[in-house]
Amino acid sequence: MNGLKETAQYVLQALLSAGAQQAQCSVSSGIKEEFNIDAGAFSLLRSVFNSGVSMKVFVDGKMGQAFINSLEKADIDAAAAECVQSARVSVVDECYSIASFTENADFTDGTQKHDRDCFFDRVREFLADINSEFPKIMVEQIIAEYVEGNSVLANTNGVLYTQHNANYSVGAMYSAHEGEQTTSFNSFGIDYTDPDSRIMDLGNCREMFARCEAELETRPLEDKFEGVAVFAPACLDSMLSTVLDNFCSDGVIVEGTSPWKNAIGSAVAHPSFTLRVIAHDERVVCGERVTDDGYISVDYDIIKDGILQDFCLSEYAARKTGLKRAPSTSSCIGVQPGQVSYEEIISRIEKGILVCRFSGGEPATNGDFSGVAKNSFYIENGKIAYPVSETMISGNLAQMMHNVVGISSQVICDGTCVLPYVAFDGITVSGG
Repeated sequence: MNGLKETAQYVLQALLSAGAQQAQCSVSSGIKEEFNIDAGAFSLLRSVFNSGVSMKVFVDGKMGQAFINSLEKADIDAAAAECVQSARVSVVDECYSIASFTENADFTDGTQKHDRDCFFDRVREFLADINSEFPKIMVEQIIAEYVEGNSVLANTNGVLYTQHNANYSVGAMYSAHEGEQTTSFNSFGIDYTDPDSRIMDLGNCREMFARCEAELETRPLEDKFEGVAVFAPACLDSMLSTVLDNFCSDGVIVEGTSPWKNAIGSAVAHPSFTLRVIAHDERVVCGERVTDDGYISVDYDIIKDGILQDFCLSEYAARKTGLKRAPSTSSCIGVQPGQVSYEEIISRIEKGILVCRFSGGEPATNGDFSGVAKNSFYIENGKIAYPVSETMISGNLAQMMHNVVGISSQVICDGTCVLPYVAFDGITVSGG
């Protein structure tokens, strides 16, 4: 790490010598050990070393940026000159800034010792578990990785943060097959820190494989109705990310197109709903410790008890709008669990759909959305009736947040997010 610190100081000096008035840099190095399983056989084993430097400078109110995949001084000098030159030809914007100094810190997260043999054996065990417990599942590919990284963020205000991360990651792509029948592909990923973990016990692997086998008996849904959509945790993650992008992010707040642009302190969701950035949660693997802007990351509520608490703004967007900078730039989110089980939520639904995957385009400015519910199930009279072939669902994101009718007490954690099942009323479901 000392070597990266020295490199970071060299980068800052090179940027100042090239003409920067203020500068910030991030210097990183790491290794990724990866092995793949394709069609049930080990197909790839490799180690990839990486290093890089990102640079940001300000000259007379103008910003320049550069990135290189090298830590060599000659390459740094050349990139520094290009970075400063890019600033000189850009436009003035007084909202540009670098992080002010508060305190410096060193962060270490994740596994402290890599056990390659144990990790390999556990992945092999995972494949055997799938074949034993779910014989109809065909695993197209498993990608297993150990990732270790070191980074230093420094700027000319005296900010200096270091971070060391190391963790394991397993992702799988799979489908179910029986005779002439086959399902569409599905996938999942999990991050964790203990190489001796039984992978099948992590996240909700068993649940996803069982549902995939059930999808062999899909039926078309010929009806069209307005009912309840229950979003499974992985699908909820992507849906909430869409909500935040369209209602709370830099672009929509700066441009004033967000329906929530004036809603801080107002109800934007059902009172039972709380959404929080949780990079420091113990269930999150190697979460953010330093923001993209160069501040120590702090977890915070975006929505608490239905009330909008904060946007997800960078320092630039905050200065541009006069609003508050978000305490974290992490995408690790958590929804506060409810008081009832997933099964009880289903039992209360007269007509609806369990959405396990969603494929749709960008929502309209007002939040209107539509798309295809994939790997999903029809709910009728309080029971999962049958898996449906690709079915359209549509609604409005802003209204949907008010129409929460159930949040499960169970949560699923994939190492990045901690999310329950959430049921939303008022969703249009169209079959046939």
